Amino acid sequence: MARKVIDIRSEFPATPAQLYAVLRDGARWPELTPLGSFELHRPGEDEPEGVGAVRLFRTPPFASYERIVELVPDRRFGYTLLRGLPLRDYRVDVELTPVGGGAEVHWHCEFTPKIPGTGWFFRWFLGSFHAKVVAGLGRGATA
Repeated sequence: MARKVIDIRSEFPATPAQLYAVLRDGARWPELTPLGSFELHRPGEDEPEGVGAVRLFRTPPFASYERIVELVPDRRFGYTLLRGLPLRDYRVDVELTPVGGGAEVHWHCEFTPKIPGTGWFFRWFLGSFHAKVVAGLGRGATA
């Protein structure tokens, strides 16, 4: 099955540091995005939401377990899906780049569907969902 890619780019009047702070704070995601609830399932290696942390987001009927795999302060945030959707090799990388007085968010997601014939659906569904997440996180960084 072919890998699916979702690329979203948005600019916000927030600094990369402000956006990075919101990305790192999983508890804020449900208030800013369509996600229903947050739980820190397992803390990270050096800090609660550091590398290795597993964050659980519930949006009925889904519950997704996501591991933080990359953190570069004020520049990069990366996570992988451990379980919760019928997808494999799912990874999101978020790049933050200063632009003018604000920042650009480049949200890049790749995955392979586990069920043949569902890739188009998950690319459409997750593309729409991730666009709402990016917009919400951007609003949160400027609030």
